[in-house]
Amino acid sequence: MKKIALEMMLLLAGVTAKAQMPAGGFGGFQMPQVKLETSQEWKDVNYAGDNKTYHTCDIYLPRKKQKNYPVVIHIYGSAWFSNNSKGMADLGTIVKSLLDAGYAVVCPNHRSSSDASWPAQIHDIKAVVRFVRGEAKKYHFDPSFVATSGFSSGAHLASITATTSGTKATKVGSVDIDLEGNLGQYTQESSQVNAACDWSGPINLMNMDCGHHITMGKDSPEDIMLRSKLDKEPDKYKSLSATTYVDKNDPPIIIFHGEKDNVVPCRQGKEFYEVLKAAGVKTEATFVPKGEHGMNMYDEENLKKMTDFLNRVRKGK
Repeated sequence: MKKIALEMMLLLAGVTAKAQMPAGGFGGFQMPQVKLETSQEWKDVNYAGDNKTYHTCDIYLPRKKQKNYPVVIHIYGSAWFSNNSKGMADLGTIVKSLLDAGYAVVCPNHRSSSDASWPAQIHDIKAVVRFVRGEAKKYHFDPSFVATSGFSSGAHLASITATTSGTKATKVGSVDIDLEGNLGQYTQESSQVNAACDWSGPINLMNMDCGHHITMGKDSPEDIMLRSKLDKEPDKYKSLSATTYVDKNDPPIIIFHGEKDNVVPCRQGKEFYEVLKAAGVKTEATFVPKGEHGMNMYDEENLKKMTDFLNRVRKGK
């Protein structure tokens, strides 16, 4: 049963054990051969200074050449099960729209839940942010604007990077948590981000039963990530939740979630929006009536909402 649940979640997240799937699958999956219009690309760049595949990223610059570009780090979804899906990170939809709008895009791998337990995954993404600032000159990045974005579990990492911006370590109930890590050679650089885009993300991992969703078997993806159970160690699940860290100093966050999402209930996006609003964080949300887990989500209107939001944040509006 556990194996079946794992394979089903991988399928829904847009990856399989062999990373093969017909075109047009669930979630943000895109075939690896998606052709993007770019001026320059770098593949398999190691952002942590080690030889690990799960610490590599792909870098795309917009077709229109300029001195430097604002940056969006876009993170694939996989229920935290994949450590090498950067080539499937919504390339034909979200990434294409960001490039067309003039943003450099960095698509990173990160450690899976089988590689390491939480908070290793946020350490990886914070290392990517620091790498972007540390290597800004080489890759033509504008370090004054770095945003995160993601789909599903990638949206979780994008969102928690935003809500923990400026917080290196804290205590969540009985759990002492390091939210920064020390990966890479740019540990003196800031890991703060200027905005985030949440596409169908699990946000409050203490409340995943907040709506109709597929039962994934005895162990949920968050159970595997935390090596625990909610009823045994609730503070661990609280430490995994972006809502735990929300305060008025968080950067602006835009949310997209499908009302018919049966993998990550739409209530997750709605709760995030409510918590952000209550804290005074600049936020916008779109809840798509016919939207599922990635499907019927990436129409031109929603993608434009994303880039318009980022543009307004950059201009201070």
